[in-house]
Amino acid sequence: MSRKSKALPAQPIEAVIESLAHDGRGVARVEGKTVFVHGALAGERVRLRLTRRLKRHDEAVVSEVLEPSAQRVEPRCAHFGLCGGCALQHMEPAAQIENKQAILADVLQRLGGLAPARWLPPLGAEDAEAHWGYRRKARLGVRWVAKKGRVLVGFRERGSSFIADVQRCEVLHPSVGERLEDLARLIEGLSIRERLPQIEVAQGDGPMVLVFRVLDPPSAADCERLLGFAAETGFHVYLQEGGVESIRPLPDQGIELGYSLPTQGLTFGFEPTDFTQVNLELNRRMIDQALALLDPQPDERVLDLFCGLGNFTLPIAQRAREVVGVEGDAGLVARAVANAVRNGIGNVRFYSADLYAQGDAQSGEQAGAPSGPRPAASPLAGAPWLDQPFDKALLDPPRSGALEVLDGLAASGVKRLLYVSCYPATLARDAAKLVGELGFRLEAAGAMDMFPHTAHLEAMALFERA
Repeated sequence: MSRKSKALPAQPIEAVIESLAHDGRGVARVEGKTVFVHGALAGERVRLRLTRRLKRHDEAVVSEVLEPSAQRVEPRCAHFGLCGGCALQHMEPAAQIENKQAILADVLQRLGGLAPARWLPPLGAEDAEAHWGYRRKARLGVRWVAKKGRVLVGFRERGSSFIADVQRCEVLHPSVGERLEDLARLIEGLSIRERLPQIEVAQGDGPMVLVFRVLDPPSAADCERLLGFAAETGFHVYLQEGGVESIRPLPDQGIELGYSLPTQGLTFGFEPTDFTQVNLELNRRMIDQALALLDPQPDERVLDLFCGLGNFTLPIAQRAREVVGVEGDAGLVARAVANAVRNGIGNVRFYSADLYAQGDAQSGEQAGAPSGPRPAASPLAGAPWLDQPFDKALLDPPRSGALEVLDGLAASGVKRLLYVSCYPATLARDAAKLVGELGFRLEAAGAMDMFPHTAHLEAMALFERA
């Protein structure tokens, strides 16, 4: 018997779930020690099975629900609990977003010492079915499993490097979520089935692109098989043999992906590996809310940092006098410029700049105008786009947050700042600096459910100059 098995009790333990952790696990106390329980909801009485003992806490899974929460529902996916793609399918969707709002409040208070003057209603799907099949971008793992004699395609098992053995995915867009077995059979027939570790999935309003990461070049027969699959399914097939720069479509498979913002009458083009929001419908609602909160006026200049391909920049430009968008990825800046031209928007300038590193060369591109070199500078101090004051600003940073640019933002004269966050801990950190050091107040905040059925929390926070 292994040391690990001796340390774990053979019989289930009865416990009451006191709360829900930020990662979606239930929290219980067993003999004075905290236990994180997969598959449990707050208020439930359960039997749990310990799976791991650690110094400060234990981990467990539910073996039986004795008294269920009123928020408990039957998971739609037969693989829930095994697949690591979802954490909250057993929780009623409306309760999921309310829980995320509560987590946001806790993080802001605990890490930032803050509470907003008002709470925004949590932003989630407008109808029940919109919680499913929403995911239009994903990275799927692929593995040839010799013992099973077949290929597995999907997300990884919870807490494991193994690919979950699933037949379909309920959160992926149905065009691919219902074809995981078809993809597996396709790859099983390739000569490089053991040298194909992942598939990048990308879709806008139209067709789906599949980018196959290949560690060895596919044979001519492999390419014919892939083209046949593309013809049968309507997918567009790309190969990636090295870094991102190596991505290329198979013959006649190249396509420009795109999505629209109907309320604003805008369309955007993007490449398969460009950053875009995975949930197209929620993205549209998020932009509507951002415009209402930022409220750009015809005489105002607005700064959009971490602007990507112009997702917020162009809708703001339709209402403001001028908008400046700044992004570290030069490819996204090129797409943003093209999207401005595509939509006939001329009151916007885009710049490529590393908003984290200091002393990097910075360059600017204006929609419809040639680019040119700009002086080296720290992220914002002395940056070329700060030649005039700004009235308002929007931030949409990655998980690492926007701490490095906050001093420069405050110095730019902005009176209203909208922060779109994909990680509440760095939002709380940055909010504490904005309020505690830079003269802003936290006017409003609210959670957004960009990833239903997962514990991932996005948020929007509005700051006003005090």
